[in-house]
This record gives sequence, C-alpha cells and structure tokens, in this order.
Amino acid sequence: MASGSDVIERPAVAAESTDSAPARRWLVPVLLVVGWVLSVAWRMWLSRHILLPIAHTDEDSYLNTARALAGGPGGFSSENDLLRRVGYPMLISPAFLGDRDFSDSYRIVQLINAMVNSALLPLAYLLGRRLLRLRRSHALLSALAAATLPATVFYAGIAMIDTVMAPLVVAWLLAVHRWIGRPGPLAAATVGLLVGGFHLLHSRGLVIVGVHAGFVLLLFVRRRIRPPAVLAALLPVLAMALVNEAAIRYLGNKVYLLGSTPGGGTVEAVASIQGVVRVSAGVGTQLWYLVVITFGMAGVAWAAAVRELWRPRHGDAARWTMGVALVVTVGVAGGASVILAGITGKPLDAIYGRYVQMLAPFWLLVGLGVLLTAGRRVVLRRAAVAVALLIGGGALIAVRLAYVASQGHRLRYGGFSAPDLVALTAGWREMRPVVGSLVGIAGCLLLVAAVLVPRLRLPVLGVLVVVNLATMQVIDQHVVRPAIASSAPTPGVADVGVRPGERVWASTGVHYVLRFNLSHQVTWTDVRWFGIGQPPAAAQVVFARWAPGEVDDWDGTAYGFVRLGGNPVQHWAAWRRA
Repeated sequence: MASGSDVIERPAVAAESTDSAPARRWLVPVLLVVGWVLSVAWRMWLSRHILLPIAHTDEDSYLNTARALAGGPGGFSSENDLLRRVGYPMLISPAFLGDRDFSDSYRIVQLINAMVNSALLPLAYLLGRRLLRLRRSHALLSALAAATLPATVFYAGIAMIDTVMAPLVVAWLLAVHRWIGRPGPLAAATVGLLVGGFHLLHSRGLVIVGVHAGFVLLLFVRRRIRPPAVLAALLPVLAMALVNEAAIRYLGNKVYLLGSTPGGGTVEAVASIQGVVRVSAGVGTQLWYLVVITFGMAGVAWAAAVRELWRPRHGDAARWTMGVALVVTVGVAGGASVILAGITGKPLDAIYGRYVQMLAPFWLLVGLGVLLTAGRRVVLRRAAVAVALLIGGGALIAVRLAYVASQGHRLRYGGFSAPDLVALTAGWREMRPVVGSLVGIAGCLLLVAAVLVPRLRLPVLGVLVVVNLATMQVIDQHVVRPAIASSAPTPGVADVGVRPGERVWASTGVHYVLRFNLSHQVTWTDVRWFGIGQPPAAAQVVFARWAPGEVDDWDGTAYGFVRLGGNPVQHWAAWRRA
C-alpha cells in the first residue's frame, strides 16, 4: 500500500489471511446477529426508566399521530402543513393496536426503535468492508464503535424520528456506492426507495431529495445512466411522497396542527448581513460539533473525501459516494440553520445538532477507515486538518458566545439536540466550546498515535466503544433522569380515579409537559385544552392547576366539580363533574 493513499484499495480477501478461511466465514454473520441482539437489549436497558415522553413536543406529535393511524383517538401535532411527515408514526403505529395502557404502548415503541436503531451495526460493517475495504476484525470493531455512538443511541429510548435516521443514512450511501459500482435499474430503484424514505420521515429529507435529483441528473448528463435508470431512481421518491399525502388524508382532522408554516420570517431572517452571519455561525457550529463527537474522525474523513474528489484514486464509486455525503452534510446543516433562524418567539440556540447527528456514524467510519488503511504521512496530514477545524471552530464559537453575552443575551442548547456534547464537556449549564475542542483534539491524537502501532489498533477501537458506553451512562444520569423527574406526573391518572370512557379536558394552566403526559395516559379519547376559567360543558373530567394560596389556583367547586386528587407540588389536580 502506498503511503499516500487514503483508503485501501487492495482486495478485501488479501487484507487478512485468516479471513479467507471458508471454515471461519460463518463467524461474521453469527457475530453480527449476536451483536444486533445485544445492541437491542442494551438500548432497552438504557430506556428502562423512561415510562413517559421526555422530549416535548416532538414525541407528543409522533405518538398522537401514530395512535390515530392505528385507529385510536388523535390529538395535536406541533408540525405544520408544509413540512408534515407521517413516516415515523406509521412505523410505530402497531404499538397502539388493541386496548393497552400507554406505558405498554410506549415500551413497544422503544422496542421498535431499538430494533431499527441497532440495524446500524450490520450496515456499518458492510460499509467498512465495501466502501472502506477494512479487514473483517477492523470492520467489526469500527461498526461497533459507530453503533454505540451516543448521537445515535440516545434517540432509541424516546419516540423521536432520529432513531431511524442514522441507519438509513448508512444504508442509502451503501446503496449509492453499489449503484455507481454496478449500475442497473434495481440498484437505482433501491437508492430511490431509500431517498423516498427520507422524504416520508422528516422535512430534512427535502435536502436529500434535492441532492438525489441533482445526482441523478448529473449521472444522466454524463451518460452514466439511461432514461430507464433515471425513472427507476426517481419514481420511488414520488411514490413515497404520495404515501405521505395518502396517510395525511386518511388522518383527516383527527390530528390538528399547531405548528406555523415557514414563510416571510424565514426569508427575513436570512435576507440581511446579520442573518447570513447568524446562519453561517449555525452551520459552522453544527459541523464543529460533528468533529468533536467523533473525536476528530469527521474532520479526518472530510479531508480524505475532498482529496478523493480533487484527485480520485479509488474509483468512481468511492468518489461519488463521498461527494454525495459531503453535499448532504453541508446541505442539512445549512437547511436546519435557515429554518431555525426563521422561527419567531423562540430563543436562539448556541447549537442545534439534532439534524446533523444522523451523519455522525458515517463520518466516524470513514475517518477510522482512513486511519486504519492509509500511510503514516497521510494519517498525520488528515489529522492535522481535523485539529485545525477543532481549534478554529472552538475559537469562533467562543467568540460568538462572548459577543452575544456582551449584548445582554445568552445562547442556549437546543432541546435534546446535543446530549453527547453536554456529557463530554460537562457543560450542564452552558456550552463550553473550548473544552469541546480540547476533547476532540485529545481523542483524535490518541487515536492517531494508537493506529500508527499496528498491535494497538484493535485495542484502541475497543476503548472507543467503552468511551461511548460510558458517555451514555453519563447522559442517562445527568440528562435523562432529571428530565424524567421533571416530566412524570404523580400519581398516575388511573390512580386518582379517572375512568375509561370519560370525556377529559386539560387546562392550559397546567404546565405543558405535565399536561401532555397526563393526556397520554388517557388512551380512550383525545384530550382537548381549555383556558384557566370554566371548562366546556362536554367535559366530565378536567386536569387543572392546583396551587394552594396562589391567585391562579383553579377552584373546580365553582363550576360544579369535585377534586379527585393530584399533586400540589407539581401544580395539577384532576376534577370530576359532580
């Protein structure tokens, strides 16, 4: 292998003589199946304390829609007409079939999440073997490192679309690599179907659809594909869009939307020098975040990918795949920053990394592939790029935070958007960009130093897995547990005597988190809201504010209600019409 190569090109079978023994080839599938099962079990164990949603209002929206799709009552959604997607609710809707308590349905949702999220392990292994040409042992441990990455694992325990996105990204880029290497209508349709899946799942899929359309057009213009392949690649995307619309029509008005459609506010937010600077800062922060949480490997991967685009050495399949991944990374970061900049009435975020997290496992794998297959000089050059990105990014973010603070404001974390960064930097109350850069640099240098010694390569990959496991424990203790404590109403709805079949309303005087989690326990009807005064005549039971001695304490006796129980510390009570 020449010292100047980024990704190994020799046949995989020549990489490890023991790998080629036919008698041992069955071990890999067995290890992947066992690994997947253990991965599912680990994710379920991590979510054992989460009995009610903690990531509001996204979880509430998906769960209400899933319940309606399963034939049950609907509820509100924080989505809007333009960006509404039903793919994830369709996936988890079986959890709401039949008559069961919400806690049981929620546990089934977590199991579905864990099974899909754990598919990242075999997909990452295939990526390591086919795109990166890693040895089997290196591919297995690298895949394990990617599959335990907190940016992906965290979402398996809650009802969030992000649990599906990372495996889908790896599957899609694998399909792109195969399509370029072996063109054909089936490969084209597979790529199109996966892109359609992105569109069906989330609005960020619009970026991927746009990149896909440009990619197909470029291939056609360069005469790499014929019209049948163009149709095969594009028709599945259209089909998924139609599925989304059909599901929305099926739902009708059972799910009512509370989100505002992006419009003039978005244009105004970016139609100025200040707006452009703000969006650029958001994009840069998200890219810096990817480099930190992958311990510099995303920076190493980007340097190698750009080099491959400029001077290809490893064939068209690798070149096109890397190019598509780079464009999508910048596009998703940019699109998210533009949309978020246009949301009025919402505090500015120091970082909202949730949308780019789906790309972290892919770039981690590519970065590890460079370290494990390239020569010493190439590894050092790519690592230097990653360190430079970390230093420059951390410095610029620190300056941004300081400037905003000098203006009397404070940038905050986006809700549940970067739990791994919080854990790695101990930034429980504020973002610590300098610490984040130091963590990324230290991780990058340690990985580089270890892989330069061949006998340390497998151990250092194992250490990376252990770091991921430990980080998830920190997230559980410092992020998840406090969120559970602050969002779980006690006692439960059934414990205070609310009976199935009763028409239930909730007052907006109850804190929205508790109001949502009280409503989820009412599985037989859609819990609507009323103000802080008299409830609607149709209401048989209401949840209202219980704050003894305060002016906004709700006295249900004035409206003919009897208090069933509740929690004055959490400021809520259940009342039944007398």
